[in-house]
Parts: sequence; structure tokens; C-alpha cells
Amino acid sequence: MSDWSGRRLHFIGIGGAGMSGLAVVCAGLGATVTGSDRSESSYMERVRAAGIEPHIGHDAANLPEGAEVVVSTAIGAENPELALARERGQKVIHRGELLAELCAEKRLIAIAGTHGKTTTTAMTVWALRGLGEDPAFFVGGEVPGLGPGGAPANAGWGEGEWVVAEADESDGSFLRLDPEIAVVTNVEMDHHSKWGSLEPLVEAFAGFAGKSRVAVLPAPSRAGGAVEEVRESLTTAAPLGRVRTSPRIARQSANSPGSAAEALGGVAEFSAGAPGPEGLALAVPGAHNVLNARACLAALGAAGFDLDRAAAALADFRGVRRRLEVKGERGGVRIYDDYAHHPTEVRAALSALRELDPPRLVAVFQPHLYSRTKVFATQFGAALALADEIAVLDVYPAREEPVGPLAGVSGLDVARAAADAGRGKPVAWLPTAAKADAFLSRRIEALPAGSFLVTIGAGDIFKLGEALLDD
Repeated sequence: MSDWSGRRLHFIGIGGAGMSGLAVVCAGLGATVTGSDRSESSYMERVRAAGIEPHIGHDAANLPEGAEVVVSTAIGAENPELALARERGQKVIHRGELLAELCAEKRLIAIAGTHGKTTTTAMTVWALRGLGEDPAFFVGGEVPGLGPGGAPANAGWGEGEWVVAEADESDGSFLRLDPEIAVVTNVEMDHHSKWGSLEPLVEAFAGFAGKSRVAVLPAPSRAGGAVEEVRESLTTAAPLGRVRTSPRIARQSANSPGSAAEALGGVAEFSAGAPGPEGLALAVPGAHNVLNARACLAALGAAGFDLDRAAAALADFRGVRRRLEVKGERGGVRIYDDYAHHPTEVRAALSALRELDPPRLVAVFQPHLYSRTKVFATQFGAALALADEIAVLDVYPAREEPVGPLAGVSGLDVARAAADAGRGKPVAWLPTAAKADAFLSRRIEALPAGSFLVTIGAGDIFKLGEALLDD
């Protein structure tokens, strides 16, 4: 184990899902950790509990001399702390580089994919805990039950030999990891500003999985997206210049969690089978979560663990915050929140809620990024049409501006597409959170008891559900 006691690390954007976890783990390993963020976040509570007092607001005065500066792709060159670090010649490292350094300390199960990677990572940690293991972990979301005393946590440094890490393809940083077992849940275009087209994205996923002893992929199906191209690269080509032998294929039965995908030094497959197959009972709803669980079990099977016991451990997995999270009830209407920000994810979330058979399902969607909205407006509309009623807010811009090729893009494009796909279903265009709160506060009163309202999006739309409950 490396000695971290001499390290000084300053995290710019310490309140993010990934950055906060890295900061907490590094502090626990003995490093001196400081950091800043532009605003408070739900992750700051654990940052402060780790003995780190973050600065709120970015300012050059926040930067300690001599510290290594940790940044994510979201931090622009104009950030005053980053600019000063470069002026002084302080070392600047990407969060993906730091994650790779930490993961190199243990045997790594890395979980990537366009959809489902956060939940699959959380399930894998949960199952390992149920098997009596004490893994280190890095999850891109808050997982109730993984922290001390059952509190939520997004990262931790266990004493066991394994580390489980969510591997992020959005900026290509997952290529820094060197996993023993690499899971790819699915492959679709999502981060258009980074990849441009499917071909380089497939090449990147093949490069990620090609470094592993066992690559865990979904069995051939439409749900895997472009994963077949990744499989072809792994079994016939040499991804990113690496030479691989053509491996045998290990298959995990859809109906028997005990038939582990063997560690063959090649590719292991997983499939969902029918929702709720015998031997795998989940507390979280949705066929997509059955598939996430199967990916988790295939990875653990490749690592040599008993899958009957692992499947039993998943029975009390409670899910991840902002993944079909129940926020509360108002007037007999249950309010959910979900992080879905891709049409496939929106469809999966609404399909899962449909399985619970509410008398009325209301979807409230906030598109995330102008570039994604421009490409997927029609597909978002089709997915939202699974609800009985639809409301659409304007785009959460994050790091983008509606200029140049993105000029004129708005959430209204999605609302129009939802109206077309909904064929008469009510669709409301509510560009601001204030308008949405006022409209939905009235609408909830008229919904039959037992109805569901779900806020959907990767921006700040979760605050809308909380406001509706506060009202």
C-alpha cells in the first residue's frame, strides 16, 4: 500500500459525485485534502465529516501552495484556482488519473456503460458486503446503506483485496483504469461533444474491456446497443493495439444465479431473462434493474464468488439516490425522482413505474445539455409518451451555451415531440421551475390516490419534487 500521508491534494469541484468520493478516501488514507466548489451539494456532508472544510465559491486564495490540484473535465481553464496552479507550476491531475492510482492498489472490478453503471456498481459493492468482503468502492451516486451506520455513501476504502469502481466514458477517463474484470453494461451515443460518432466510442469501450482478464458483456440483444461491435473487437481484432486471443464465451443462465460465468480469460455474458426469474428477487423495480443485477452477478462469478449467496445478498439492495428514488407523498400521490437523461434511461424508468400499476403516471422532464437535446428531442418525446401526462421544463445547460449550432435548442422541442408521440395525452410546457411548481401543485390535487409523479433529469429538477412536498 502506498504512503499517502505526504500528499497534499486540492480538489476543484469537491462537491461532485466523483470528486467528493475521491477526496474522502484520500483524506482517510492520510493525505492532506482541501477543496472548493461553486455551491453546496448533498455530498458536502460526507466531505465535512471526513474533516475537510471546503470553500464555497472559486477563488485563487483557496489554493494552497505546493498542493497537487485535482480537476474534472467540467473545470474550465478560466477557473481562478486552476489558472493560478498552472501559473505557479503546481501539478494538475485529472480525477480519472487519481482514481486509477487508487484502484491500482487492489484487484479492480470496473463497471462502464452508457446506462446502468452506477446501479450495477452499487449492487456489486452491496453483494460483496453480503458475502463478507470489505471492498473499496467508488460509485457515481449516493447509495443508502453503504456508509457508517447505514448512512448513504458514494465511496469508501475497505480492507479487502477488491475495489469496485464506476468507470466513466463521458470524458474517456475510463481508459486510465487497468481492471482485472471489466463490465460493459451497454454502449450507446450520449456524450456527443466528446465522441462525435459511434466508431470512436466503440473503440474506447473495446480498449477499456480489452485490458481485463475477463470482459463481462450483455448477451446479444437489442438492449446492448453497440456492444456487439465491442464484442467483435474483443474476439477478433486487437483493440487499441493490444493482441488478444479469441476467447471462449462463458454464459450465465438467465434463470439460475448459481451457474457462474467462469473466469476464462476472455468474455463472459449476462442476460436478464424474464423479469423476476427464480433465484433473484429484487426490491428495486424494473427489468433494467434485473439486467443490472445479472451484470453484477456475472462479474462476481468471474471473480470466483458463490452466486447463489451473492444473489441472496441483492434481495435487500435499496437502490441509489436519484434512481427511481421515492421522495415522499402528497395528497395520496407518490413522488419519485430519477436521474435519467438519455431516451433509453427515460423509457426504462417509466417502464419500471408502469410495472407498479399506478392509476395515473405523470412524468416531469428536464432535458440536460443543449447538444443532447438537439440530437434526441424526438426520442425523448417517444419515451415520455409512456406516461399518462407529461410536463417538460427548459434545458439544464450545465457547461453549454445555446450558441452557434446549438442556438434555438430548447425544451420546447421535447414538449412538441412528446405531444406528437402522445397522440392526445396532455403535455405541458413549463420552462421554469416556478411555473412547474405552480402548475403541478394544482394538478396533484386532481390526481387519483395512488398515482405517481416522477421528476426526471440530470440537472436540478430533483428540487422541484422536494418543493412540491414542502408545499
